[in-house]
Amino acid sequence: MNGYAQDKDAYLKRMRRIEGQVRGIAKMIEEDKYCIDVLTQVSAATKALEAVALGLLDEHLKHCVTQAAAEGGATADQKVAEASAAIARLVRS
Repeated sequence: MNGYAQDKDAYLKRMRRIEGQVRGIAKMIEEDKYCIDVLTQVSAATKALEAVALGLLDEHLKHCVTQAAAEGGATADQKVAEASAAIARLVRS
């Protein structure tokens, strides 16, 4: 079971909302809206995706990494390395 399983519906709801935001941005571009207005909406969608990513990362740390650390061994090392790589990707983006 994934760490976010309890909040799956909430994550899906947020992703559908973000999907709507992105469609709205595409429509703004099609309608030649003012570039700053488009950029503002891109920023909002980006922040919303970052919030989802941070939530998923938090769930991963609380569930998957904690469980693997309790078990120890190579699995724990692997989960910590995965989490570190995910954090690095988020920081670079």
